[in-house]
Amino acid sequence: MKSETKSKIMKKFATSKNDTGSSQVQVAVLSTDIKDLTDHLKVHKKDNSTRRGLIAKVNKRKKLLDYLKSEDAGACEKLVSDLKIRYQ
Repeated sequence: MKSETKSKIMKKFATSKNDTGSSQVQVAVLSTDIKDLTDHLKVHKKDNSTRRGLIAKVNKRKKLLDYLKSEDAGACEKLVSDLKIRYQ
């Protein structure tokens, strides 16, 4: 992912001006990475190392969403709807 894209995502989902590491920002960045890796795997079906990395990122995003839901369920629901991802 390019740094400009990452910066735009951080600005869009930040909870404050200097926010770069909140759960919302991390989930948004991971979601973009997941989309990129998914597109890569559609072309390169036998790339198992990338598939392993994709699964790791999906699991990390799920853990972050679980944490966010336990802390602030409303923010979690808003984030899931903004990113258009599936989450219980």
